[in-house]
Amino acid sequence: MAKKKKTKYEKVKAKSKPGSGARFKALKQELAHKPGVYDPAGLAAYIGRKKYGKKKMAKWAAKGRKKK
Repeated sequence: MAKKKKTKYEKVKAKSKPGSGARFKALKQELAHKPGVYDPAGLAAYIGRKKYGKKKMAKWAAKGRKKK
């Protein structure tokens, strides 16, 4: 069987911690290339809230806004 090629998101996911913003950015870039996705950042946020919960995502978002 042939190995499945890892996507950029999967590579970043293996190296970075949740909450760093790197995973979110990589997922957003990957979703931007999918057909039918009109708001990749919104979809990535929805996926994150579904996986990690509203409180954790809000905390990470505030941390990300503070960096800028």
